[in-house]
Amino acid sequence: MKEYNFYIVPTPIGNLGDITLRAIEILKSVDVIACEDIRVTQKLLNHFDIKTRCISYHKFNEKERVDFFLKILKEGETIALVSDAGTPLFCDPGAVIVEELRKNNFTVTALAGANAVATFLSQIPRDGEDFTFVGFLPKTKSQIENIIKKYKSTDIVFYDSPNRILNTLEIIKETRPDSRCAIGRELTKIFEEIVIDKTENVIEYFKNNPVKGEIAGLIFREATNENDLDIDEKIALLKSKNFRAKEISIILSELYHINKNDIYKRCLS
Repeated sequence: MKEYNFYIVPTPIGNLGDITLRAIEILKSVDVIACEDIRVTQKLLNHFDIKTRCISYHKFNEKERVDFFLKILKEGETIALVSDAGTPLFCDPGAVIVEELRKNNFTVTALAGANAVATFLSQIPRDGEDFTFVGFLPKTKSQIENIIKKYKSTDIVFYDSPNRILNTLEIIKETRPDSRCAIGRELTKIFEEIVIDKTENVIEYFKNNPVKGEIAGLIFREATNENDLDIDEKIALLKSKNFRAKEISIILSELYHINKNDIYKRCLS
């Protein structure tokens, strides 16, 4: 069996029973575990009687830890990277060290395991397989609005915090009044809950049922028809030929009997 220098190891997002046998084996066998918060990881290690040495590795010390990890790997030691919960590099540190390891020809592999996105989506009935994962939503209203508008034709999956989710939902409702969304909290835990409804109804629900725990959310894509997609393709084609928005709106309005102003707005969006 191929031996690796560096392992990316998912840890449970709530239910400790979700850890894999291979994850336990790797965490016991490596020389060092790189973790976001040693106190959080130590609780997991104690539960499974894992004695491996831990070293902190988080977004504030990523770059300074790289040289140290490269040094011990060159000395023949092995490392496992974990986050506080879920799969590293999904809204968690890891990208910096993985890039450097590959540049220096160290072998890297990732274990299968707990991930909030996959756990959440496996409970959501959707019209298509494609989705856009945007991680934690930005803090400003305009940034959130831009994301909602930019990805209106696909499902948008995001993370959010309990103290922000109602405000986020209000922005979604304001930007897309007829939108539907799904909100999941406490995934894999005792009080796991997923609410799927029109955004305005989800807002009312959580006003009466205060949100606790980590949040995974989804904004369902806008309904489109083939004619809409066809017009968008034609707009893109005419743009590629250096036609201006005003010219495009006149051409397509005459050809397809669509309101000229509507086409003009779509040219600018």
